[in-house]
Amino acid sequence: MTRRHFLTLLDITPAEGSFLLSRSAELKSMQKAGIDHRTLSGKTLGMIFDKASTRTRVSFEVGMFQLGGHALFLHSGATQLGRGEPVADAARVLSRMVDAVMIRTYGHEIVQTFAEYSAVPVINALTDLTHPCQVLADVFTYVEERGSIRGKTVAWIGDGNNMAHSWINGSVTFGYTLRISSPSGYAPDAKLLAAARALGAEVVLCDSPLEAADGADLVTTDVWASMGQEAEQAEREKAFAEFQVDARVMAVAKNDALFMHCLPAHRGEEVSADVIDGPQSVVWQEAENRLHVQKALLEFLLLGH
Repeated sequence: MTRRHFLTLLDITPAEGSFLLSRSAELKSMQKAGIDHRTLSGKTLGMIFDKASTRTRVSFEVGMFQLGGHALFLHSGATQLGRGEPVADAARVLSRMVDAVMIRTYGHEIVQTFAEYSAVPVINALTDLTHPCQVLADVFTYVEERGSIRGKTVAWIGDGNNMAHSWINGSVTFGYTLRISSPSGYAPDAKLLAAARALGAEVVLCDSPLEAADGADLVTTDVWASMGQEAEQAEREKAFAEFQVDARVMAVAKNDALFMHCLPAHRGEEVSADVIDGPQSVVWQEAENRLHVQKALLEFLLLGH
């Protein structure tokens, strides 16, 4: 089987995306019913963390356990990577010992270099550029609740960050229209957006949150200051003051629109408490679904269809 990596949502075709969603549903059903599904018995996942994590570590570690495999937690500060070992060298070594590698880090070039020199599949579990596993879980959550997302409208309100970038790429893979509303100076990466549009992404940049959310099927957001941006918190609070997802924003979306957030959330900043804790919010289901889609992804990369 040809080695595959998952560094962005563009690494899977629309057909493969549909397969992963379908398999995620099967694995979730099996797990809930207590049906054994140790399809990765004897397989090992190396998990490299440069950034703090709750959902990513737990979902991958538990997922490998449920699939019959084993996950090793490797904090970069406690490995030779933390002492300056070249990423390419670490990739050559680790990929001779494990069956797949998951990396949660800062620069996207780190996962790209690791994948280039790795003999096994590499999964991007978050970089400053993209967060594909999260959007895979988000799309699966929408499909669970409302059916196919193809042809639907997703509103992204807030920072043009790694989540926004993965929603952009996901438009190619899953066929939805994406509307983005960000403050001046915080728009998504222009090159990434242009590249996705060239592949068929339907992305509209909007002047206001209300314009983005108007008639949307799904409204989603993220914190105003991501990991590594804490020093910018005060500045960002001013810039994003008009970009909170609140009842006013949700009121212009469709009556059955869903609200999502990748978490952790700051109530009273990017989202009001009545929205994230309200009936349209599916954030807890969305968080759980990281487990199920990543299990499907691990199977796909290690076993194929």
